[in-house]
Amino acid sequence: MEHQQLTPFPKDFLWGSASAAYQIEGAHDEAGKGPSVWDVYTKIPGTTFKDTNGDVAVDHYHRYQEDVQLMKEQGLKAYRFSIAWSRIFPEGKGEVNEQGIAFYDALINELIKHDIEPLVTVYHWDVPQALMDAYGAWESREIIADFTNYCRVLFERFGDRVKHWVTLNEQNIFIGLGYQKALHPPGVKDLKRMYQANHIANLANASVIKAFREVVQDGKIGPSFAYTPIYPYDADPDHVLAAENAESMNAHWWMDIYAWGTYPEAIFNYLEREGLAPTIEAGDMALLQSQKPDFMGLNYYQTATVKHNPLDGVGEAGMNTTGKKGSQQESGNQGLFKMVQNPYLETTDWDWTIDPKGLRIALRRIQSRYHLPILITENGLGAFDTLLEDDTVNDDYRIAFLKSHVDQIQHAISDGVEVLGYCTWSFTDLLSWLNGYQKRYGFVYINRDEDGPKDLRRIKKKSYYWYKDVIERNGL
Repeated sequence: MEHQQLTPFPKDFLWGSASAAYQIEGAHDEAGKGPSVWDVYTKIPGTTFKDTNGDVAVDHYHRYQEDVQLMKEQGLKAYRFSIAWSRIFPEGKGEVNEQGIAFYDALINELIKHDIEPLVTVYHWDVPQALMDAYGAWESREIIADFTNYCRVLFERFGDRVKHWVTLNEQNIFIGLGYQKALHPPGVKDLKRMYQANHIANLANASVIKAFREVVQDGKIGPSFAYTPIYPYDADPDHVLAAENAESMNAHWWMDIYAWGTYPEAIFNYLEREGLAPTIEAGDMALLQSQKPDFMGLNYYQTATVKHNPLDGVGEAGMNTTGKKGSQQESGNQGLFKMVQNPYLETTDWDWTIDPKGLRIALRRIQSRYHLPILITENGLGAFDTLLEDDTVNDDYRIAFLKSHVDQIQHAISDGVEVLGYCTWSFTDLLSWLNGYQKRYGFVYINRDEDGPKDLRRIKKKSYYWYKDVIERNGL
């Protein structure tokens, strides 16, 4: 679909940026905070690049006022951040840690003072270690009540000022990397446990939305899904069927539950035959079907292309976590599909495809299938940035990446998609979970690396000024 004239961005469009608590805050054991699974997992040798961790991160906890001032100067309309569960409940439940509440209370007020709307993510992967030790965290139905209680406290304390809430960030990633690839906590490879933990997380998500409706009367809430639209390699029907398999297994399996409370039949039947389907108890599906989100949060980075994969074909392979371009191995699900290189697309140093039109496709697919507004909660380029002697970072490659994606958002809006806002990943450089500090995403360079925090100076990159201009113009 081509347009003679593009529809302008809405006047109230939320031009924002994003972060996650463990990746920026530091202060890992201050002010009553308990350990999260990431505080423990990153101390296991070999789990992260050069054994990096978030003990200090970029020290946002102590420098949030400086960071918010930078947001104000850029003109941000919204800032998406996550709350660390173990700052609020050091043991995951029990007594509220008022010092943790006070930190986020101050951050929210600082944002509002500068006319920046706070978008709060209640869970960005850092479940309290105490709950992992007690009952396996997401593997036990006990977490549904504990998670709902934690979120209810947040809604009661901050719901008067925070009107946009994200429940689970990238459930497909923290479940998949935790139980399929063994790259995130708990670091196991067990598909049966993975699908059961995923079902429990779905129930927790629905339970939290139900609690939100009871507490916050004038807000919006929804999950953020890491959507990678699937393309068939070509028009060969075998490849097209493989793409159907991949789209159903990697996307519909999650978003159908969020929007409709149902699992895709073909994939559920497949999992039953393989002995992998989750146990569904009485009342589960009724709860899932009763709590529709107000929007679909979209984290978009890339697309994937697939071919037919026979029963004796390609299986799981490791991820490129080094930044050595071309080191990603071919990977697939035997009998379903295999991921292959798209000859029409360039890739990042981490072998992620660069596909701006894929964002438009993602937006179109979500809108047409689920009829929900979309909040783009993450989109950005991880790259090696160079700090020059004059304290400048000329990240023209990031500007080109973001500009092309913003252009496709406007095309999607012109197609009729309702997009609430756009949060880049990320505002400052931060700890990349498995890649240390070498993989930089931010508008603001943080002077630190894997060897130590250095002076943690905040330095505006060239892209900082580009995005400032976009916001002022309300578009390109």
